[in-house]
Amino acid sequence: MIARPDFIRAMRTVAHSVTVVTTDGAHGRWGATVSAFTSVSADPPSILVCLHADSRIAQLVRDNGRYAVNVLREGERSLAERFAGRGLARDADRFDGVELVEGATLPSLAAAHTVFVCTVQQIIPCGSHWICLGAVDEAASGACRPLAYLDGEYVAVIPHHEDPVQ
Repeated sequence: MIARPDFIRAMRTVAHSVTVVTTDGAHGRWGATVSAFTSVSADPPSILVCLHADSRIAQLVRDNGRYAVNVLREGERSLAERFAGRGLARDADRFDGVELVEGATLPSLAAAHTVFVCTVQQIIPCGSHWICLGAVDEAASGACRPLAYLDGEYVAVIPHHEDPVQ
């Protein structure tokens, strides 16, 4: 098996969309910045997020049975940092002062490029994390570019359009 530092070094070379996973329900509201997110299937529509098993967001996603993945738009580094808990007290309300989408079924960030609202279908323990598979109940997307993370830095996604071959 690959050594942990070698694995981390290799993963730093892979760009990821910056997402904030949110949940709300009888067990409480919370949000956290998460990088491990991907689609699983279009039939039926489903996605997954990987959450540290000991984290508050993992526990609340499991207990509430629903979550939203907010893919942040370009320029929202401060929001990513806020939901990562940087500069906040441990139990501070991460939503304080954050603009949310009116009438959304789960906390949806107005600064999101795309939002997927999901019902938890299955949670699979894997090492230090839980793989949370969700059925997509709602999705909304905008025309702006997403914020990405690569090699420890926030980066912009720049479309590359090649000239057609003549």
